[in-house]
Amino acid sequence: MSSVMETLLSRQSVKFVQSPGPSDAQLDLILQAAMRAPDHGAVHPWRFALAQGADVPALVDVAVRIAQAEGKPLPEHKVANARKWLARVPLVILLACRPDPNGRIRVEESRLSVAAAVMNMLNAAHALGLHGFWSTGMGTYLDGMGEALGFDPLDEHFMGYLAIGTPIDAPHPAQRPDHRAFVRAWRMDQAAV
Repeated sequence: MSSVMETLLSRQSVKFVQSPGPSDAQLDLILQAAMRAPDHGAVHPWRFALAQGADVPALVDVAVRIAQAEGKPLPEHKVANARKWLARVPLVILLACRPDPNGRIRVEESRLSVAAAVMNMLNAAHALGLHGFWSTGMGTYLDGMGEALGFDPLDEHFMGYLAIGTPIDAPHPAQRPDHRAFVRAWRMDQAAV
Protein backbone atom coordinates (compact mmCIF):
# COMPACT_ATOMS: atom_id res chain seq x y z
CA MET A 1 0.00 0.00 0.00
CA SER A 2 1.32 3.46 -0.84
CA SER A 3 2.25 5.93 1.89
CA VAL A 4 -0.54 8.23 0.65
CA MET A 5 -3.14 5.50 1.22
CA GLU A 6 -1.63 4.65 4.61
CA THR A 7 -1.93 8.34 5.59
CA LEU A 8 -5.55 8.57 4.42
CA LEU A 9 -6.56 5.34 6.14
CA SER A 10 -4.88 6.24 9.44
CA ARG A 11 -6.29 9.78 9.78
CA GLN A 12 -8.64 10.42 12.67
CA SER A 13 -9.93 13.47 14.46
CA VAL A 14 -8.21 14.39 17.72
CA LYS A 15 -9.95 17.05 19.78
CA PHE A 16 -7.40 17.78 22.49
CA VAL A 17 -4.24 19.15 20.92
CA GLN A 18 -1.42 21.37 22.14
CA SER A 19 1.72 23.04 20.89
CA PRO A 20 3.57 22.63 18.74
CA GLY A 21 1.12 23.57 16.07
CA PRO A 22 2.07 23.86 12.43
CA SER A 23 5.10 25.93 11.51
CA ASP A 24 4.56 28.74 9.01
CA ALA A 25 5.77 26.47 6.20
CA GLN A 26 3.45 23.64 7.33
CA LEU A 27 0.51 26.02 7.63
CA ASP A 28 1.15 27.19 4.07
CA LEU A 29 1.02 23.55 2.90
CA ILE A 30 -2.19 22.91 4.85
CA LEU A 31 -3.85 25.96 3.31
CA GLN A 32 -2.54 25.08 -0.17
CA ALA A 33 -4.18 21.68 0.25
CA ALA A 34 -7.47 23.46 0.96
CA MET A 35 -7.23 25.18 -2.41
CA ARG A 36 -7.27 21.77 -4.13
CA ALA A 37 -10.90 21.13 -3.13
CA PRO A 38 -13.45 20.67 -5.91
CA ASP A 39 -14.94 24.05 -6.81
CA HIS A 40 -17.82 24.03 -9.31
CA GLY A 41 -17.69 27.20 -11.38
CA ALA A 42 -14.34 28.31 -9.87
CA VAL A 43 -16.26 30.35 -7.27
CA HIS A 44 -13.44 30.10 -4.69
CA PRO A 45 -15.93 30.03 -1.78
CA TRP A 46 -13.35 29.35 0.93
CA ARG A 47 -12.88 31.99 3.60
CA PHE A 48 -10.55 31.34 6.53
CA ALA A 49 -9.26 33.35 9.48
CA LEU A 50 -6.45 32.22 11.77
CA ALA A 51 -6.69 32.44 15.57
CA GLN A 52 -3.49 31.72 17.48
CA GLY A 53 -2.06 32.14 20.96
CA ALA A 54 -4.24 34.04 23.45
CA ASP A 55 -6.85 34.63 20.73
CA VAL A 56 -7.79 30.93 20.73
CA PRO A 57 -9.38 30.74 24.21
CA ALA A 58 -10.98 34.16 23.60
CA LEU A 59 -13.19 32.49 20.97
CA VAL A 60 -15.28 31.10 23.82
CA ASP A 61 -15.89 34.60 25.19
CA VAL A 62 -17.07 35.76 21.76
CA ALA A 63 -19.50 32.84 21.52
CA VAL A 64 -20.84 33.52 25.03
CA ARG A 65 -21.41 37.20 24.24
CA ILE A 66 -23.16 36.52 20.93
CA ALA A 67 -25.35 33.81 22.47
CA GLN A 68 -26.42 36.15 25.27
CA ALA A 69 -27.08 39.01 22.83
CA GLU A 70 -29.33 36.72 20.78
CA GLY A 71 -31.18 35.46 23.86
CA LYS A 72 -29.79 31.95 23.46
CA PRO A 73 -27.31 31.60 26.34
CA LEU A 74 -24.96 28.66 26.08
CA PRO A 75 -25.28 26.06 28.86
CA GLU A 76 -22.51 26.39 31.48
CA HIS A 77 -21.28 22.84 30.93
CA LYS A 78 -20.85 23.54 27.19
CA VAL A 79 -18.92 26.73 27.96
CA ALA A 80 -16.72 24.82 30.44
CA ASN A 81 -16.11 22.07 27.85
CA ALA A 82 -15.18 24.64 25.21
CA ARG A 83 -12.75 26.36 27.60
CA LYS A 84 -11.16 22.99 28.44
CA TRP A 85 -10.88 22.13 24.74
CA LEU A 86 -9.30 25.42 23.64
CA ALA A 87 -7.02 25.95 26.65
CA ARG A 88 -3.97 24.51 24.90
CA VAL A 89 -4.88 24.60 21.20
CA PRO A 90 -2.15 26.46 19.27
CA LEU A 91 -4.16 27.20 16.09
CA VAL A 92 -7.81 27.45 15.18
CA ILE A 93 -8.79 28.06 11.58
CA LEU A 94 -12.16 29.82 11.47
CA LEU A 95 -14.16 28.47 8.54
CA ALA A 96 -16.63 30.29 6.33
CA CYS A 97 -18.20 30.01 2.90
CA ARG A 98 -18.79 32.80 0.39
CA PRO A 99 -21.21 31.38 -2.18
CA ASP A 100 -21.28 32.52 -5.79
CA PRO A 101 -22.29 36.21 -5.67
CA ASN A 102 -23.89 35.83 -9.12
CA GLY A 103 -26.08 32.93 -8.04
CA ARG A 104 -24.94 30.67 -10.91
CA ILE A 105 -23.70 27.95 -8.55
CA ARG A 106 -25.99 26.63 -5.83
CA VAL A 107 -25.12 27.64 -2.26
CA GLU A 108 -25.03 23.96 -1.26
CA GLU A 109 -22.25 23.31 -3.79
CA SER A 110 -20.13 26.10 -2.33
CA ARG A 111 -20.64 24.70 1.17
CA LEU A 112 -19.63 21.27 -0.08
CA SER A 113 -16.49 22.81 -1.54
CA VAL A 114 -15.61 24.36 1.84
CA ALA A 115 -16.22 21.00 3.53
CA ALA A 116 -13.91 19.33 1.00
CA ALA A 117 -11.29 22.02 1.70
CA VAL A 118 -11.55 21.29 5.44
CA MET A 119 -11.07 17.57 4.77
CA ASN A 120 -8.01 18.38 2.67
CA MET A 121 -6.63 20.46 5.56
CA LEU A 122 -7.24 17.63 8.02
CA ASN A 123 -5.48 15.17 5.69
CA ALA A 124 -2.58 17.57 5.11
CA ALA A 125 -2.16 18.19 8.84
CA HIS A 126 -2.11 14.43 9.45
CA ALA A 127 0.44 13.91 6.66
CA LEU A 128 2.64 16.50 8.41
CA GLY A 129 2.43 14.64 11.74
CA LEU A 130 -0.24 16.88 13.29
CA HIS A 131 -3.86 16.27 14.19
CA GLY A 132 -7.03 18.28 13.93
CA PHE A 133 -10.64 18.54 14.94
CA TRP A 134 -13.51 20.29 13.12
CA SER A 135 -16.11 21.63 15.53
CA THR A 136 -19.49 23.16 14.77
CA GLY A 137 -20.10 23.95 18.44
CA MET A 138 -19.46 27.22 20.28
CA GLY A 139 -22.19 29.21 18.63
CA THR A 140 -21.44 28.24 15.03
CA TYR A 141 -25.12 28.50 14.09
CA LEU A 142 -25.87 31.73 15.93
CA ASP A 143 -26.86 34.49 13.51
CA GLY A 144 -24.20 36.95 14.66
CA MET A 145 -21.26 34.59 15.20
CA GLY A 146 -19.68 34.93 11.76
CA GLU A 147 -19.86 38.71 11.86
CA ALA A 148 -18.37 38.77 15.37
CA LEU A 149 -15.43 36.81 13.98
CA GLY A 150 -14.92 39.24 11.09
CA PHE A 151 -16.82 37.53 8.31
CA ASP A 152 -19.17 39.59 6.12
CA PRO A 153 -22.71 38.96 7.41
CA LEU A 154 -24.22 39.59 3.97
CA ASP A 155 -22.36 37.00 1.96
CA GLU A 156 -20.08 34.84 4.14
CA HIS A 157 -21.59 31.94 6.11
CA PHE A 158 -19.66 30.81 9.19
CA MET A 159 -19.11 27.02 9.26
CA GLY A 160 -17.13 26.32 12.42
CA TYR A 161 -13.67 25.87 13.83
CA LEU A 162 -10.73 23.70 12.80
CA ALA A 163 -8.24 23.14 15.64
CA ILE A 164 -4.78 21.88 14.66
CA GLY A 165 -1.86 20.83 16.85
CA THR A 166 -0.05 17.93 18.48
CA PRO A 167 -2.17 15.42 20.42
CA ILE A 168 -2.03 15.84 24.20
CA ASP A 169 -2.56 12.08 24.60
CA ALA A 170 -1.59 9.41 22.11
CA PRO A 171 -4.60 8.78 19.87
CA HIS A 172 -6.19 5.35 20.15
CA PRO A 173 -7.00 3.81 16.77
CA ALA A 174 -10.59 4.64 15.89
CA GLN A 175 -13.07 1.85 15.20
CA ARG A 176 -14.26 2.33 11.65
CA PRO A 177 -17.38 0.77 10.15
CA ASP A 178 -17.10 -1.67 7.29
CA HIS A 179 -17.62 0.41 4.15
CA ARG A 180 -19.68 -2.38 2.59
CA ALA A 181 -22.52 -1.62 5.02
CA PHE A 182 -22.98 1.75 3.27
CA VAL A 183 -22.56 0.77 -0.39
CA ARG A 184 -24.97 -0.89 -2.78
CA ALA A 185 -25.09 -1.51 -6.51
CA TRP A 186 -27.44 0.59 -8.61
CA ARG A 187 -29.04 -0.51 -11.87
CA MET A 188 -31.25 1.36 -14.29
CA ASP A 189 -34.15 -0.99 -13.67
CA GLN A 190 -34.21 0.30 -10.04
CA ALA A 191 -34.95 3.87 -11.11
CA ALA A 192 -38.28 5.15 -9.82
CA VAL A 193 -39.18 7.20 -12.88
